[in-house]
Amino acid sequence: MDTSLKRTPLFTAHVEAGARMVPFGGWEMPVQYTGIVEEHRTVRAAAGCFDVSHMGEFEVDGPGALAALQRLTTNDVAALEIGQVQYSVLCHPHGGIVDDLTVYRLAADRYMITVNAGNIAKDWAHVTHHGPAARWRNVSDETGLIAVQGPKAEALVGRLADVDVTRIGYYRFAPGKVAGAGTLISRTGYTGEDGFELYVAAADTARLWKALLEAGRADGVAPIGLGARDTLRLEMRYALYGNDIDDTTNPLEAGLGWVVKPAKGEFIGREAIERVRAAGPARRLVGLEMTERSVPRHGYPVLKDGAPTGVVTSGSYGPSVDRYIALAYVATPHAAVGTELGVEIRGQAKGARVVKTPFHPSRVKKG
Repeated sequence: MDTSLKRTPLFTAHVEAGARMVPFGGWEMPVQYTGIVEEHRTVRAAAGCFDVSHMGEFEVDGPGALAALQRLTTNDVAALEIGQVQYSVLCHPHGGIVDDLTVYRLAADRYMITVNAGNIAKDWAHVTHHGPAARWRNVSDETGLIAVQGPKAEALVGRLADVDVTRIGYYRFAPGKVAGAGTLISRTGYTGEDGFELYVAAADTARLWKALLEAGRADGVAPIGLGARDTLRLEMRYALYGNDIDDTTNPLEAGLGWVVKPAKGEFIGREAIERVRAAGPARRLVGLEMTERSVPRHGYPVLKDGAPTGVVTSGSYGPSVDRYIALAYVATPHAAVGTELGVEIRGQAKGARVVKTPFHPSRVKKG
């Protein structure tokens, strides 16, 4: 066992439940309990509980907080109301993506950002260097995070909460108690299903996890590993940092132009992104459906008429769509829906087609 890997407050619970543990972003995390396909289908049909306590959380406050976040992120933080969440990205001056993240407006001059586990150190260095006028606090180690996702998630969380969770809108949050633990209840997720992400003190995480699973057992609620989390997000075309986006990718080519708001004023990477907008991205992140029975994997070459045109960034069997699917960067002339392509798999070109995404319809509650 690699003692250099970090462990979440739920490590013991995962081991006791028989989870297969793997390294992920510097953490020892459960990849599956009963099986990826079964767990995937549990989330789509009932609800699943995910340990995402490895994610990072930074709080930023003071009179300089808004200005710092406006300079750091591409989206317009000034548009956020208290109790609202925003998806955004941090960029380098050259336009590459430092990380994707969510921004929470906790109070008039107090915010929280949630960042990817493998990027905590990099992001902390980035935000404190470029936003020194604000007060920053890294609360990652003292924060636990459980995602409850699926059509039965609202009823499950509602049974344990002391607030009416039906009144929490999509990309909104409210403070409350869930199973007696002080919780920031956020209607967000990474699966395309309705549900919540529950931020709690690290010391309360194991108690909340146990309460959720016990209260949901009769409804088929189960713990879900990172394997199913990956197939669920892939069916929704949600980007995974390190696979689909990274320091070398521009938000516009990644299909994230909707979170880039140049009209708000200057931010890091704005000039480089706007140059790409003016010229048009040379490549685009597209959805692929395999027309031959083959599994596309990260790094596999994408071909057009036998010649290279791009690369697969994420690929798998999609249990809800019963197809082998992928995300891939391809040259813009070959990015139109319906374009016939190939994926080189073990030296052979296997048929693929550019398709409309998401692969599976979203069922988040946006009303």
